[in-house]
Parts: sequence; C-alpha cells; structure tokens
Amino acid sequence: MRGALTVRGMTRRRSILAIAAAGLTVTALTAQPAAARPPSPPGPPGPPGTASVRLLALNDFHGNLEPPTGSSGRAIDENGDTVDAGGAAYVAAHLKRLRNRDTLTVAQGDLIGATPLISAAYHDEPSVQFLGDIGVTASAVGNHEFDEGYKELLRIQHGGCHPEDGCSPEGKWRGAKFDYLSANVLKQHGRKKKPLLKPWTIRRVNGVRVGFIGVVTKTTPSIVTAEGIKGLEFQDEVEAANRSARELKRRNVRAIVLLVHEGDQVNAGQRPDQCGVVPGAGSRIAEEADPEIDVVLSGHTHQQYVCSVKDPEGRPRLFSSGSSFGRVITEVNMKVDRRTGDVVRSSLRGDNHVVTRDVPPDPRTERFVQTWKERVAEIANRPIGRITADITREPSPSGETALGDLIADAQLASMRDLGAQVAVMNPGGVRTDLTYAASGSEGDGVVTYGEAFAVQPFSNVMGVVSLTGAQLDALLEQQWTDAGEKILQPSAGLRFTIDRSRPVGDRVSGITVDGEPVDPAATYKVAANNFLLGGGDGFTVFTEGTDQVLGPIDLDAFVAYFQAQGTLSPPPLDRISGQ
Repeated sequence: MRGALTVRGMTRRRSILAIAAAGLTVTALTAQPAAARPPSPPGPPGPPGTASVRLLALNDFHGNLEPPTGSSGRAIDENGDTVDAGGAAYVAAHLKRLRNRDTLTVAQGDLIGATPLISAAYHDEPSVQFLGDIGVTASAVGNHEFDEGYKELLRIQHGGCHPEDGCSPEGKWRGAKFDYLSANVLKQHGRKKKPLLKPWTIRRVNGVRVGFIGVVTKTTPSIVTAEGIKGLEFQDEVEAANRSARELKRRNVRAIVLLVHEGDQVNAGQRPDQCGVVPGAGSRIAEEADPEIDVVLSGHTHQQYVCSVKDPEGRPRLFSSGSSFGRVITEVNMKVDRRTGDVVRSSLRGDNHVVTRDVPPDPRTERFVQTWKERVAEIANRPIGRITADITREPSPSGETALGDLIADAQLASMRDLGAQVAVMNPGGVRTDLTYAASGSEGDGVVTYGEAFAVQPFSNVMGVVSLTGAQLDALLEQQWTDAGEKILQPSAGLRFTIDRSRPVGDRVSGITVDGEPVDPAATYKVAANNFLLGGGDGFTVFTEGTDQVLGPIDLDAFVAYFQAQGTLSPPPLDRISGQ
C-alpha cells in the first residue's frame, strides 16, 4: 500500500547522489532469440484474411529490478518444479525470445509501489524507465500506483522532477514511455467527472487495430492512504470497462483487451497454465464485462492462471494472470479478422512462461540495474534508528525470539489502518541478527537501512486477512508438521500456550487477542507477509482467509517502525508460554 512512503522520508538524498549518467537506457527488444529453448510457435492458422497478433503481459512487477530472493524469487514451472525466477535482466531476455514483429507488450498494474530500495529510493523512476525500454505500451493502474498519491502518479506518467527530492541522477524525469490507463478512476473537472488518466488507448499492429482498456480494483480506497486519493472516485470495474468498450466500438475498434488490476486466488501449488481459480472479483469482471471485450488480462492477487470464461453472450474469452515480481510473462496469441477488425475467438491461445534464470541475462539491462544499485548505496548506509542491545533470533524454550517479535510488532503497526488486530512472522524470514556493535562507521547501537534490509531481504508484501477464532487456532496448530516445527512469532497483542507433549494438532491453548480469550466463532484480522498468506511453510489455513488486502513490503514496515520509535530494546519473551 505505502511501499515508497517510508523511503520518501530519506529526503535530499538526490543531491548527495548527483552522479552524471547521461544516456543510460535499456534498448528496445527485438525478435532475436536470447535462450537455448526455441521461441514460442505462432498461434494456430487463422482463416483467410486474418492478421496474427501476439500480446506479452506482465503484472505486479513491484519494482523488482534485481532478481527477487526467498519465496518471492521462486515459481512453480510447467513441470510442477519450483525454480528460481524473476529479475529485470531475465525478464528482458525472455521477452526477446518471445517477441515477434506482431507483438504488443502490456501490463496490468502494480508495476511500482511496494518496491525494493533500488527502485523506491528514486520514487520508482528506474522501474518505469526499464518497463518503457523493454516495450511496454500500455498498463492498467494498480492500487500501488497510488502509494504516494495520485499527483505523484501523474508525475510518473507525464514527467518532471519530484517536488521534494528533486531530480534523480538521470536528470529531469521525462515521464513513462507507456500509457497508464484508468477508466474507472474519476476526478472532478469543472462540472464533470473525467478519468484521471486515459481510460483506453488504441495500438496498430500487423495492419489491424487493438484497443486496450485499463481498470483498477474498486477496493483501492480501502487499501491506500486516503489523503493520496482525495477527490477521486473509484467506479465499478465492469461499468467503466463497458463504457470504454462502447467508446472503442464507436471508433470501429472491435479487437479489445481489458487490462484489469483485480483477480482471483488459485489452488495451492498450481502450475502456470492451469485454471484452478477460486472464483472471485476477477472472475466476475471477466464474465460480466461487455461481450465486445475479447481478452481479460488480470493481476493484483499475485497468482498464475490461464482460463477460458464465457462472456455475457456465451462466447469464450481468455482470462489470465501472470504471478508477480517479474516471475511470469503471459503470452496471448490471436487472429484478427482484417475485414471486421474483430478477434476470431476460436484462435485465442494463452501461455504463461516462467521467467527462469537458466538463460543468459540481457547484458544491457544488467548494466542498467547495476548502475542504479551503485547509486542507492548511499541510502543503504543511512541510519534509521537505534537499539539498546543485541536483538537476536535466539529462541526461548517456547521458540519465541526477540527479533521475530519486533518484526511482528512492526508489521502490525504497518497494517493497523487496514484493520489488523494481530500479526505473525515466519521465523525463516528473519535472516540475521541486529547487533549493538557497529558494523561500520555508523557507531554502536545505530541501525542502518542496509542492516534492516539484511534482516528482511525478501521484499515480501504485507497483507491482512480475516480468520475466525477457530481458524486462528488451526493456524497455530500448523506450527508442527512431520518435517519439524516452525514457531510463528507473534505481535504484542497475541498470546498463546504450547504443550509439545501433546499430539500434533492439539498443542495450542489459551489463545488471547489484546487480553481477551479468542472466540472460535468471532472474526479476527491477522497480518502476515504474502509468503505466509499464500500457505508458505505449511500454514495453509491462511489460504482460507477472506477479505485479503495488501499493504507495504515488509522491509518498509520494519524501517517505518524504527523511524517512529527512535530507539528500540529487545522485547520480553513472554508472548508464547509453555515448552
């Protein structure tokens, strides 16, 4: 939700990092293969008088210029294997392999916001530059595009230096090379409300025209800072998409693609081209949108799926999503009737490609990323707070750790505005200790941004879900499996007792939230990172949660907590009782 806001507090850094780097760009992609594997074959032969069109799509990139790490950097491939995936240089390499001369590249939002330091430190200009340079031509806005407010989004679209931090080392920001689309985001203009940005755009490829409509989840007002979207109206996605579809039809554009930053959840362990979706907001949009719309490319839920749904006239249309963090590229092949301009629905083919790291990375993109990595080093050394003593991962007899508790407290603080009552942290996500002794020239007790990043390097996105008291109990029982135990680290308001002498599945008792016993039938808002929310480490009860909303990346939550508290001491290990 507010991934760049905490970094925004590191003001005036650009004057420190005023490095001349003129001419640094990522060249446009070509059709030249960049991998040992052959490129995707063209779609099925179309009837006479048709034009082939290929779409390549990304969603929820979240500024992952460097290869994401931990669970955020792994994906389930077509064989069901878990592989390393993502990173700008690998995205560029795979796009080169997949692209042909009939290709348009698009995106479904959350390209920026909740981003790692390399992007967030410069208000995500590096990520937007990269995406434009690899050929993205249009994208729906996502809720995270509003993290720094709609005025900042307009600056990213149209150009200009940041009003507080000035220009980046690249100089004056020239604006995105692609169109952000927001058909359902309206702002008052005189007596009328008009879309904040373009509602749709038209592109010509292989002699035919394709229209793209962009909408963002209508729940955006509940998951971003209210001040940043003051005066905006977020309409129903279907209503806005249908209005734009009618407008495109009046312009005789009949091949129409909906880019929607909303989607569905999937069954755990799903391969990229499966359609094991749990019908939700994404399916509703895909099924109810105007029958003139031929393809619905979705995002927001960070899932991968390729489906065929029926439009209101009963015709099939493609509905897909491509995971997150640059780990999957969605390919859509279709034929467009040159006479009518409409898509031949029977020709639609979708394919999700995992962005594996078993191909040579694109060298120009590698240099681009390395340059920004070097530029951000100054920020990595900036102090964010102090500690009074070592705060470590050393467990108590119950399995509780001071650093785990501290992180859970930070995560709860970051999600309070979204209704969170408690938070839990997976112990495997805490990668190193915070030590009182100085690691460099910063002085004893000083914690730097780089040290905080070392503790939580995965850039997981925070979220909150609703669980019943019974589900919360079941979740805590999942701390033990045949593979051993993983004790969830609780925030200060959550307490429970464990008894390892009892059978697995019946070891937790005395659960309280803010001092009150948990009611099995009541609902509780539980915050955690997206790894846990997706059932990671065997905590599958999280996937049963409802009303999920996403927030900042975990590192930003950690930094914001340090900045708010100033000085922190190791919390007492009294939240988990028993042995």
